[in-house]
Amino acid sequence: MLTLRHTDHLYEAGIDEAGRGCLAGPVVAAAVILPEGFNHPWLTDSKQLSEAKRMAIRPLILEQALAWNVGMCGAPHIDQVNILQATYDAMHEAVKGLAIQPDFLTIDGNRFRPFEEVPYACIVKGDGKYLNIAAASILAKTYRDEVMLMMHEEFPMYDWAKNKGYPTKAHKAAIHTYGPSPYHRRSFNWEAR
Repeated sequence: MLTLRHTDHLYEAGIDEAGRGCLAGPVVAAAVILPEGFNHPWLTDSKQLSEAKRMAIRPLILEQALAWNVGMCGAPHIDQVNILQATYDAMHEAVKGLAIQPDFLTIDGNRFRPFEEVPYACIVKGDGKYLNIAAASILAKTYRDEVMLMMHEEFPMYDWAKNKGYPTKAHKAAIHTYGPSPYHRRSFNWEAR
């Protein structure tokens, strides 16, 4: 059973990202502050949910969250600063855009670059422990999937509608056949992934 948040801070923002291990497209982060008593029987780590369930829960999060925001860094930025720094940048962008200034940040994972003076905790597998991180994981994943679907319209040969930019055999074969698109991360070793 997931609990609402990690601390007793009323404005604790849960933060998660999607797309870190992809060969193409942006890394997307979301920050969510949930109200007291928020719950949903399906709300958990987005990777444990079907696309239909993620899309069904998303409007509930958007309507009921005290504050939410999504940050994004594209392939050129990822190539310039590296994927870890770009992930932090996307997380910072998500937090900066919150309508309520958070008094604590709870981040899924084991590392974070501090945001201003806001205290924080990194929680490994936090998206399966805290509802605010789970909500952030759903927003990050669904918003990123939508971006990849738009990119798929432009470059259908990479089949991003299906693989969302992750390193499938078919995606890697398409890169060999057609070369990289402007949305591919040039700094990544595609063979090793």
